[in-house]
Amino acid sequence: MLSKKSVCLLLILCAAMRCFAQQTLLVPRNLEATYDKETRSKDGRPGKNYWQNKADYILNVNFDPVTRQLTGTEIIRYSNNSPDTLSQVWFKLYPNLYKKGAPRIRSIADEDVSDGVKISSMTINGTTKDTSQLKINATNMTVDIDPLAPGKSIQFNITYAYTLNKGSHLRTGEIDPGSDFVAYFFPRIAVYDDIDGWNKYPYNGSEEFYNDFCNFKVSIAVPKNFVVWATGNLINCSEMFTAPYCERIQQAAKNDSVTTIIDTTDLLKQNITRNNAINTWKFEAGDVTDFAFATSDHYIWKSSSLVVDKATGRRTRVDAAFNPAHKDYFEVIDHARATVQHMSYDFPKWPYPYPHETVFDGLDQMEYPMMVNDNPLEDKADEIELTDHEIFHTMFPFYMGINETKYGWMDEGWATIGEWLISPMIDSSIIDKYGVEPYEKNAGTEADVPIKTLTPQLNYTPAFFLNSYPKPAFGYLYVRDMLGDSLFTKALHYYIDQWHGKHPMPYDFFNCINTGSGRNLNWFWQRWFFNDGFPDLAISKVTHNGDNYTVAITSKGSKPVPVDLVVYYTDGTTQKIHRTISVWEKGNTTVTLSFTANKLVQKLEMGSTYVPDINKADNEYKMK
Repeated sequence: MLSKKSVCLLLILCAAMRCFAQQTLLVPRNLEATYDKETRSKDGRPGKNYWQNKADYILNVNFDPVTRQLTGTEIIRYSNNSPDTLSQVWFKLYPNLYKKGAPRIRSIADEDVSDGVKISSMTINGTTKDTSQLKINATNMTVDIDPLAPGKSIQFNITYAYTLNKGSHLRTGEIDPGSDFVAYFFPRIAVYDDIDGWNKYPYNGSEEFYNDFCNFKVSIAVPKNFVVWATGNLINCSEMFTAPYCERIQQAAKNDSVTTIIDTTDLLKQNITRNNAINTWKFEAGDVTDFAFATSDHYIWKSSSLVVDKATGRRTRVDAAFNPAHKDYFEVIDHARATVQHMSYDFPKWPYPYPHETVFDGLDQMEYPMMVNDNPLEDKADEIELTDHEIFHTMFPFYMGINETKYGWMDEGWATIGEWLISPMIDSSIIDKYGVEPYEKNAGTEADVPIKTLTPQLNYTPAFFLNSYPKPAFGYLYVRDMLGDSLFTKALHYYIDQWHGKHPMPYDFFNCINTGSGRNLNWFWQRWFFNDGFPDLAISKVTHNGDNYTVAITSKGSKPVPVDLVVYYTDGTTQKIHRTISVWEKGNTTVTLSFTANKLVQKLEMGSTYVPDINKADNEYKMK
């Protein structure tokens, strides 16, 4: 019979465990305010008062690949859907990363230091603005306007120019003489949202981007023999190409096989484009967060397509444009196509949302709507992992509108788990360990901080990498493992359904997965995304009675990770025992595994590829 003291302790323990299981997440004041305003809901859905602003861009640019000079005009029609009257509009001038005196994370070549974006004229609703009065601070520009009331629109007409960087390639720039990847090439209106108002974070080359969903009509003028690839659909194909290139593009858009649009023989003929001194390529893209283009006079082009939505028969065309000297790129088209297929049908099992995806042979590893700028790689596994990682970003941040600047983990973590899962689907020999060892090395040190830490607070440190890539990917992977593929997919699709084309914050994600799965996962979100700590499991005790074995696994660290135990038998065979993170849900620090063996056990070993452990010395037990 228990004493009164024991009963009291037991009741306290039970209450604590119930509290632990039903734990709520502490929400910062500025985010809690979104619930009060009913722009967001605590079940994860957009609130009844949710809003977001939008713009229509008409861009006309001239780009000279020799001088790298880009001149442009743009018409921006900006709609204020917020409840606030705006007296100022913030712009982003991303090319000013290369402007003299601009703060940046790393030095650049002297030849790439520029005068930045030069705005020669601006009108606002037809009224000329004195450009000398523009307030430009590196990559931010503020423009005072007459009050813009809720529900009203404003039109900016802007003429501008800048010189694309030749070297110091950071997500954009010249690749080689005659090839360029041109991104962030126009003044754009910053996001104004229900959390921060204007997005005032400057771009210094580390944090990535946050843009509204907008519509684009873009004309790009380049010299003859230069082909242009871009976000959106090319709407004047026959005016740009000589026969039979448009026919090849149309063929690729209808067929599963790989079509060669341009090969080395075509390049030698020098008659791919129309014989005009300047050709103007026209593209349109609707409801996208950005627009990028690339151009070359010596790249070959391979293309294919596939049905991404069996319900409608909709197809996505996949392209690879590359320097034929880079032999590894000849397989990129196959791996890119396979990525789109696996994304549509295996993970996240969501029909690929855009009409095309182009992987361009560049000098970086960076994603844009419908475009990827990937450097060539000699190792096939590295190339596959890079290809699927960058294409996976189509869903996060582009389809979901994530604020990468503040919450890098909300998109890079997804691209990392996408890479981990899809790479071996493409090539079964791949064991993708991206980020695993760096996390094991740094977990629990001063360089390791909670994932919830805002990305701009991390600078370019180990924490920046750990919090953006492997740590959130582990979190997503463990929840998938615990819920099972079917329920996890249901929960993830609930999140995507609620927030595609919008701007989710972290709590929208957590709450959507809780709601979509019907499970309160706050105990895990708290411990993995909010708390300090590290993963460290140990085999603490092994007992056996005849063929019956009992193994005690102790969690020395506070981070919940799956338990993977391998039983090695003396005859060379093995047995695997797996437990999901659910074994730690009640706050316990020890879990017991039992198994029956009808043959001699040689040793027990704990661990797997995606279960980091800071001390593996106590993960093995040799039978005596």
